[in-house]
Amino acid sequence: MDIEESGKQIGEKLFLLLNEEQKNALMQYILEQGACHGTVFNSCHTSFAAKKNPLTEIQEGELYLCLEHRTVRVRERMINLTTKEFDILALLIANPKRVFTYELITDLVWKEDCDFYSRKAIHNHISKLRKKLRFEPDLPNYIESVAGIGYKFEHL
Repeated sequence: MDIEESGKQIGEKLFLLLNEEQKNALMQYILEQGACHGTVFNSCHTSFAAKKNPLTEIQEGELYLCLEHRTVRVRERMINLTTKEFDILALLIANPKRVFTYELITDLVWKEDCDFYSRKAIHNHISKLRKKLRFEPDLPNYIESVAGIGYKFEHL
């Protein structure tokens, strides 16, 4: 057994002796230092990170969204979205049935003041997003227009 393998086994055994608070503090320190890769804690980090940072996953019927991985699937088919399309969908799906005005979408997604161009940009992104999400005619329209106001996520 080489020194690296021996060190790894010792590190894993020491990690098991720590209480939950000590593990959290140690892992936070390691993550902040960026020293997780190639250390004796590497094998512990994977299971720890999964427990500490669960994924934000939203399932609405056949539509699935994972915020951290920025993935969207419909009927298990991966949907490729642009950054803005994903951000708009994430905003709407996280707040179902809530109407978002054009101005609010612009503020939250583009982080800019709303003007006429922004409304057109939002409309264009929503139009493309709807087409991507409804690749088969029997799929629902997940994004509903609220005339003159904005959009909302509606799953019937």
